[in-house]
Amino acid sequence: MSNSSLSAGNIKGLEGVIAGDSSICLIDGQAGKLFYRGYDVNELAEKSSFEEVAFLLLTGLLPTEKELDNFKEELQRARYIPSQILAMIALTPPQTHPMDMIRSIVSALSQHETAEDLKDNSSRSNFRKASHLIAQIPVIIAAFHRLKQGLQPIPPLRKLNLAGNFLYMLTGEEPDQQTSKTFDTCLILHADHSFNASTFTARVTAATLSDLHSGITAAIGCLKGPLHGGANQKVMEMLSEIGALERVEEYIRQMLEAGKKVPGFGHRVYKTEDPRGTVLRKVSKRLGTSQANTKWFEISESVEQTLHKLLREKDKNILNINVDFYSASTYCQLGIPTDLFTAIFAMSRTAGWCAHIKEQHENNRLIRPRANYVGNKDLKFLPIAQRN
Repeated sequence: MSNSSLSAGNIKGLEGVIAGDSSICLIDGQAGKLFYRGYDVNELAEKSSFEEVAFLLLTGLLPTEKELDNFKEELQRARYIPSQILAMIALTPPQTHPMDMIRSIVSALSQHETAEDLKDNSSRSNFRKASHLIAQIPVIIAAFHRLKQGLQPIPPLRKLNLAGNFLYMLTGEEPDQQTSKTFDTCLILHADHSFNASTFTARVTAATLSDLHSGITAAIGCLKGPLHGGANQKVMEMLSEIGALERVEEYIRQMLEAGKKVPGFGHRVYKTEDPRGTVLRKVSKRLGTSQANTKWFEISESVEQTLHKLLREKDKNILNINVDFYSASTYCQLGIPTDLFTAIFAMSRTAGWCAHIKEQHENNRLIRPRANYVGNKDLKFLPIAQRN
């Protein structure tokens, strides 16, 4: 293939390029719809649980009652992580970014799988290892946060689901049903999003026939970037800097005049509002109202309305919210520290990453694209003494 033919299909950032087949997640960017295994994510967020959604992503089917009970039992067993792993977390410098810690610990957790599972990429083995990681990552995040505060990690409670247990292990207080359901909804909405950057990274790694833990470790490193998983943290930092409703317009106007991007707006795929953002707007408002403290929702809503007004004044295209924008105020109202926002993203997206690695291994071909070369050609080698 010539360079000219490659150039004809070259699109920066691979925008719009179809990179493979998948039956896991469908994004209808024109209609603003998102489906997991054929189910509308809005319906799943309303009627399902994160455990059910994780099982759906991994297997392609919603679980029966018995299958869900068995899956929950597997998750409960996996929550009790090895003492060596807890010791590693305790030795992690407190200034370490939570995503760096998760990346290292996930890699180390692979050595605590059985020797058979460690080298086995079969669907059955990958399901088992996926179940372990889905259960373990919330535990290591909560443990790291508490140790950083000079507190002891809190063991999980058998009676609580994954969402409720994370909030309990983080704070030491059992969340009420509404709080637990709110966080569960957040986890469902972040569980998968087709061939996003971190998921594609996981699939590229898996396509070499590397193991599931390697794929997840690579995905975590990718998600850390502020253009991907770090965006909701940037949103909360912005809201905190604004601090009050009367400061919103001046702040956003200055951002636009400086040519800065407002975090939490715009999406590569959606041409309308991100459906996950639509749900989280309602969740954030409901949560703030129930707590009799709507400050962060009101500032968020004002930022959204102000940005749209200023863009209209400049005759520029309206930028819609994405999943990150209202997840920031939601997490804040749930009492989750800002530096853990991206880690929460990883906690949820592990279900999707594992599903994609499992799918990649089931019908594998090495992912090896070509580059459109734009450098020099036919240069003559000069001895070092003749080089300027």
